[in-house]
Amino acid sequence: MPFLGQDWRSPGWSWIKTEDGWKRCDSCSQELRSENSQCTINHSIILNNGEEEIFSNECEYAAKKRKKEHFGNNTAAHSFYREKWIYVHKESTKERHGYCTLGEAFNRLDFLSAIQDIRRFTYVVKLLQLIAKSQLTSLSGVAQKNYFNILDKIVQKVLDDHQNPRLIKDLLQDLSSTLCILVRGVGKSVLVGNINIWICRLETVLNWQQQLQNLQMTKVNSGLTLSDLPLHMLNNILYRFSDGWDIVTLGQVTPTLYMLSEDRRLWKKLCQYHFAEKQFCRHLILSEKGHIEWKLMYFTLQKYYPTKEQYGDTLHFCRHCSILFWKDYHLAWLLKDSGHPCTAADPDSCFTPVSPQHFIDLFKF
Repeated sequence: MPFLGQDWRSPGWSWIKTEDGWKRCDSCSQELRSENSQCTINHSIILNNGEEEIFSNECEYAAKKRKKEHFGNNTAAHSFYREKWIYVHKESTKERHGYCTLGEAFNRLDFLSAIQDIRRFTYVVKLLQLIAKSQLTSLSGVAQKNYFNILDKIVQKVLDDHQNPRLIKDLLQDLSSTLCILVRGVGKSVLVGNINIWICRLETVLNWQQQLQNLQMTKVNSGLTLSDLPLHMLNNILYRFSDGWDIVTLGQVTPTLYMLSEDRRLWKKLCQYHFAEKQFCRHLILSEKGHIEWKLMYFTLQKYYPTKEQYGDTLHFCRHCSILFWKDYHLAWLLKDSGHPCTAADPDSCFTPVSPQHFIDLFKF
């Protein structure tokens, strides 16, 4: 019997659940029609001239997908796991079948609470950045959805408290580059999910970038400011930074901070902290007077060698139990709790801090 009506592949009418039963949502449909009439993504950015005809209708399909997901997001809240530890097994045994993947670890560990902790925020952002660069397509559909949900929470947090905007801009830049490559190379790589979903994600990332670009820092008109502090305290603040870009950014605030940020001893100490002396000899930069340009040396060496990563708190891995976990320092001090059910006689000796790259390497088989 032929189907007379809308295309069976379309999402159909939109319904919401009420106390009296299911009702069709007409008001939301009209709102979404106005949003779908304009596509914010510029296809010339991600497609070549010869490919534009192939993807001419992608924006329309992506709009239908957004419409369908809009009601799904309203009817059911996103579910996040809040587990503090997971068992990392790479092969099947008599006791355990299967293995733990990167997507499963990302789904089950409590990253949602971690981004609210100032000690763990930078660590989670760096981990998301590494996943965006090389591991995004290896995530399952659920893991990808959680990835973008957590990223949405991070962006909203930065827009609200105006902290770490540069860190998130770098993350979104790497993510948008990866998504452009995936959309351009559709058919050449295996994507989990429909191509329209990936176009929607790219559109969302571009929207986030625009919001961060328009972010205006609020000025504090009352109370103590950096300009009121003595020079030796300002100098001590600069010496606490481990990132050269943070020093450059702070130096743009006032002429006094700019003068302190150009101190040769400051950049010399920063180079000695991140790089070895053998690396200095390979990329030595001298001024006209014969002095070493430590500031230029730092940014030059940064292009060739990785800098030391510094985090307030990280995930930990127990070598005895093969468990990856968040360590709660309050419980560890009060209740002598290691953060997971460890059976070792001396649990602290088995713990290893896990860097973001180490986290990725744990799930490479």
